[in-house]
Amino acid sequence: MKSVWVSRVTQAARGWLLAGLALCAFAAPAEPLSFDAAWQQLLKVSDKLLAQSQELNRAKGEQEAGESLSLPALSIAGSYTRLEQPVEMDLRDLNPLASLDPKTLPPALGGALASIPGNLFVTPFTEQDIFRASLQAMWPIYTGGQISAAQGIHEAMVAEKQQALQLATRELFTQLVQRYFAVAVTQSLAQTQAQLVASLTEHAEHAIKLEQQGQIAKVERLNAQVALENARVDLGSARRQHEMAQIALARLLHEPNISPSSGLFILPELPSLPALSQLTLKQHPALRLLAAKEAQAQGLVSLEQGKYRPTVFLFGNYTLYEDDSLFAKMEPDWMLGLGVKIPLLSRDGPGGKVQAARSALLQARYTKAQTREDLSLLLEQSYRRLLQAKEEVEALTLSLSLAEENLRLRELAFNQGLSTSIDRVDAELKLSAVKSRQLGARYNYIQAYASLMTISGQLDEFIGHTREQETQDAR
Repeated sequence: MKSVWVSRVTQAARGWLLAGLALCAFAAPAEPLSFDAAWQQLLKVSDKLLAQSQELNRAKGEQEAGESLSLPALSIAGSYTRLEQPVEMDLRDLNPLASLDPKTLPPALGGALASIPGNLFVTPFTEQDIFRASLQAMWPIYTGGQISAAQGIHEAMVAEKQQALQLATRELFTQLVQRYFAVAVTQSLAQTQAQLVASLTEHAEHAIKLEQQGQIAKVERLNAQVALENARVDLGSARRQHEMAQIALARLLHEPNISPSSGLFILPELPSLPALSQLTLKQHPALRLLAAKEAQAQGLVSLEQGKYRPTVFLFGNYTLYEDDSLFAKMEPDWMLGLGVKIPLLSRDGPGGKVQAARSALLQARYTKAQTREDLSLLLEQSYRRLLQAKEEVEALTLSLSLAEENLRLRELAFNQGLSTSIDRVDAELKLSAVKSRQLGARYNYIQAYASLMTISGQLDEFIGHTREQETQDAR
């Protein structure tokens, strides 16, 4: 009897050793990484966040450019012009010389006029080639509110991009939770399946010996071996799922080998749904983004309405270079003035643009109202999923105890010939199924809780619980 007991212990030890070696075979060496560290790593390497950050930087650049709209504009203008001929004035074309007829004049006076060279009557005003350079300034002092409206639109665009970055950050957080804890869950599932393979291996070897001793029928041994082969197939599938989860997390964090060190957790108390709802409706990035879009639409309305109003501006010009012509000498070196532009008739349809801007404003308001309803519904659904997952975990904890006790009794009965191999294998499979279901329920709990914290903006709250769980696991 003692030799049989020693043989069974040896077989069990060999089965567990094979299971451990099987897990080591597909688990690549990796550095332990907490969820907090993974999140900080993701914030640094995420291409999505980097692209969204550049969107924000572009909006800030456009806002900075818009701040100079109310400043004066200063430029240097230069020109070169070649005329068909110089601009000249012939005094003989002017009265009274133009009306004089030399034939009607006395001979002495007519001869004197005829003896004067013609070029003495010509006065050149410009040359044929004209070069000019001047310093020009223009300063809008009233634009009907168009400048302030444009600056407000740029400011709202920056706010929109900031909230879009926050939304991208929260989406990335949810993705990290899914992939990070998927690695832990699939690893636990693979370990559970490996334990099942080890246990069924021991049972199959025991069944072979009992058949050889004539204590069980052949069908009992075959049933044990078939169950073992099916468990091995499931183990291979669990390994591949774990490998795919590791690859997905590694690609997300841009790290080749990662081993999550933060485990699944269950909160002792559920968060307050009214408090979460209040936080969500007060500070959710989607609502703030739509508020920024509403401000942009309002600014667009003001901008289009400003096109109906007059524009007042100061202008000036200072000549830097000009030729030595008479016209250049007559022209002043500098000038200042006040200009007014009043729109009367336009071809770009300003009335239609104002109506379109008002429609965009109403659209932003309606979308914001709908988003508030959608967020409230999403929060309610996530909270219900959290409740369901917690209830399932608690129920499966009791089922796990029952399955363990059932397996212990079936194993004793089988060893004493009071139960069949089918009963023993069925008890083993039920235990494995309960463990798998409980892991799935715990994973669903983490996902639902992460969804609640993400919607309400309490990312640090979730990270804090992962730290607490990691501390507890380390004890």
